[in-house]
Amino acid sequence: MEFSTKAGTPDRIKSGCIVVGVYADHKLTPAASLVDVASGGALATAAKRNDLPLKRGAVLMMTGVSGIAAERVLIVGLGKQEEFKAKGLAEVVKAAVKTLDASGAVSALFTLGEVPIAGMNAADTVRAIVVAAREAVFRTDELKSKKEDDGTLAKIVFPVEKADAASTAKAVAMGVALANGCELTKRLGNLPPNICTPTYLADTAKQIAKEFGFKTEVLDRKQMEQLKMGSFLSVSQSSAQPPKLIVMTWSGGKSKDAPVVLVGKGITFDTGGISLKPGDSMDEMKYDMCGAGSVLGTFRAIAEMGLKINVVGVIAASENMPGGDATRPGDIVTSMSGQTIEILNTDAEGRLVLCDALTYAERFKPAAVIDIATLTGACVIALGHVNSGLFSTDDELATEILAASKASGDAAWRMPVEDDYQEQLKSNFADMANIGGRPGGSITAACFLSRYTKAYRWAHLDIAGTAWKSGAAKGATGRPVPLLTAFLEARAA
Repeated sequence: MEFSTKAGTPDRIKSGCIVVGVYADHKLTPAASLVDVASGGALATAAKRNDLPLKRGAVLMMTGVSGIAAERVLIVGLGKQEEFKAKGLAEVVKAAVKTLDASGAVSALFTLGEVPIAGMNAADTVRAIVVAAREAVFRTDELKSKKEDDGTLAKIVFPVEKADAASTAKAVAMGVALANGCELTKRLGNLPPNICTPTYLADTAKQIAKEFGFKTEVLDRKQMEQLKMGSFLSVSQSSAQPPKLIVMTWSGGKSKDAPVVLVGKGITFDTGGISLKPGDSMDEMKYDMCGAGSVLGTFRAIAEMGLKINVVGVIAASENMPGGDATRPGDIVTSMSGQTIEILNTDAEGRLVLCDALTYAERFKPAAVIDIATLTGACVIALGHVNSGLFSTDDELATEILAASKASGDAAWRMPVEDDYQEQLKSNFADMANIGGRPGGSITAACFLSRYTKAYRWAHLDIAGTAWKSGAAKGATGRPVPLLTAFLEARAA
């Protein structure tokens, strides 16, 4: 789908369809009012017949409207004006795009960028429309022998005044970059684990690096053994797929600026190991690499945006499989930091790969480190599928991330990381156990990770409840790429 801008008034710009809005009280958006006047009251007549779509997301397609350059008019219901926010914008854009895609229209003039939304300027709104439009047409039929029928909508145009042309074009470009990043994350998550292996993730990182001109290094098992990553390697030792530590370096800032480091959990399939998971819905454990996928998607987005900031991405990629060589409950391993870990449950493997990746991150002398992981089912119980869990020992960094969450609409909620919870990780035989029991499971997992982050400012995002959807809408969501991108944009600014 192509996005562009065009100078002129909405009623005079040629397109297959012009998209305008109406509120629940029959109030028309400025562009809708312009169309109504130019057409001699076509929308007013529809209102008298009670045909206008007043409910948010409802649509009305009008043909044969005279006095305007567009072939058709798509009126989208916005609901109550005082309740119309960023989430509502995404909802109505998706409804409009899906209607247009099935209507035969090849191009559409989107005027919803003029709709006022609290906390968003015109550029923010245009960018959000681009992202929502791309999400509406995202497809999951990549591996199907028979593809879904292609929709007709190929181009979305935003009307602009000449003075706003440059800023709107930039907003469009930034929206496209973010959408590209989110789609990469979704595609990787949706791929089956026989394709999306640790090696596949490494090759994807190399492809992005080649396309956008940044450095990527991939460490293999032998190199990780030399680094004494005993915790990480304990997870991969029964898999036929070799583990990979993927290190990406985006140098958009000044050479002296300390980088932000993003650390992603990349378990490309998680059986639970010897602590085998139930068979029901185990296919969804292909999504256990969504933390890694979000790092790759964020890198693609910021590289296309050309953000002036230094960022390092560290991805710990592995499978967690049972077998004769598998780690057992009761085994004790030594992490890269020298701390020993008694493994009481091999299904708590994410923290075992992350702890060595977090220790590795020290070498970059980071300004801050954020790890992203589908870490605990306990976080799903605590927060459901709405908020990602945010854990941090640094109040200022946590506040920064929450601000990015609000700005992007990618919700997160701060959870505690308090010393009292550390008691649950005590072991009689090692420095710590890898689980702390059922109470506060997402918190004790974060406490475990915190033991490897003393050298820098750190935050942890548990995305187990937000990285994918189950049921009829099964698929990766692309979260938290919007949050991470907004965080890095704010830092770059």
